[in-house]
Amino acid sequence: MDLFELMAHTQATSDMCIKCNICTANCPVAAVTDKFPGPKVVGPQAQRFRQLGQVSVDRSVEYCSGCGVCSVVCPHGVQIAEMNVIAKAALAERNGIPLRNRILGRSELMGKLGSFFAPLSDIPLQVKPLRHIGELTLGVSRQPKYPRFARQPFGRWFKRSGLDESQEGIFKVAYFHGCSTNYWEPQVGRAAVKVLKRLGCAVAVPRQNCCGLPLQSNGEFDAARSLARANLASLAEYVHRGYVIVSTSTSCLFTFKHEYRAVLGIHSEEADLVAGAAYDFCEFLQMLQAQGHLKSDWAPVNERLVYHWSCQLRTHGVGKPAVDVLRRIPGLTLLETQGDCCGVTGTYGMKAEKYEIARDVGSGVFEEIRASQAQRIVCDNETCRWWLSTHTGLKAVHPAQILAQAYGIEI
Repeated sequence: MDLFELMAHTQATSDMCIKCNICTANCPVAAVTDKFPGPKVVGPQAQRFRQLGQVSVDRSVEYCSGCGVCSVVCPHGVQIAEMNVIAKAALAERNGIPLRNRILGRSELMGKLGSFFAPLSDIPLQVKPLRHIGELTLGVSRQPKYPRFARQPFGRWFKRSGLDESQEGIFKVAYFHGCSTNYWEPQVGRAAVKVLKRLGCAVAVPRQNCCGLPLQSNGEFDAARSLARANLASLAEYVHRGYVIVSTSTSCLFTFKHEYRAVLGIHSEEADLVAGAAYDFCEFLQMLQAQGHLKSDWAPVNERLVYHWSCQLRTHGVGKPAVDVLRRIPGLTLLETQGDCCGVTGTYGMKAEKYEIARDVGSGVFEEIRASQAQRIVCDNETCRWWLSTHTGLKAVHPAQILAQAYGIEI
């Protein structure tokens, strides 16, 4: 299915828009900048002017961050976020994709190279003058403090750990780690796998590559589909063998559950099979708890933490499973942010022309976290953790790391 076929499919939902402006009222980007007139204007309203073979009538759609809030809050089921990302891809197809966007879309390649040459590969992103050159030449913002590459990727660690799928368990889990865990935060994967093993699950790490979301977000749909099909072939094989798919990456998981079919137009038995068997890490633990399998022999975690519910997890429609699970740990004080989007939305906040917009979107959340007097931030989403830590100075961790601590697991 090409871009114009996708446009025709999503265009049908634009007819359900009654211009109630609920999407615009909830849009975090429209609230802080005039460069983006709101999801209704660039979404269903503009969609009516996009005919087969034509692209967006308004370049302001490029300022859509892709957080997905508009589609979540729409009371009539209009696929606003979906039509916006497809429109952005059509613009990219016509106007070309900047080198900066091609680089940011290839997180797996960056991770492989960065980890192989670490810590030397950290220098361009950690030294201020070099970051300034990167902004002038490529348009990658010099402002954030970028994460460092892991010298030992998670995948390599797992192969050497002996924690393979040979052990029988109450559930067979196929763990999808994603690029962030593999190349930047392997401690998240180590925590997740060890917690799952502690709960009696057999854990396998399937052959996998980048989920394709960074490429999709930067307009390279064909390249994203290639990665998607490779993942679907590998993961579907595990589902056929009785595995459930569990991921600590809310972005990768949402891509499996929704984006492959709704945005990339991949409609196949494999796509449906994988989407139906995919669980967020804490969503899966919540299910174990409901079945009486969540062991509660936790040591007290005497700490004040603040939890941020990412936009990406909201789009899953599973609520806040991490909050439900973590609040069972003795001694733990868990606060929640009341603000919405933190602003980064994948690679959006890394782009020089969008950095200030992303920062302004998240300013309310940053203030809440600073005022919370919490010792650490807990967040399910990878880029949100990095962004929140950058702007508050607090360490941000995945819920799996807190659970590993409570179980006395070394990661």
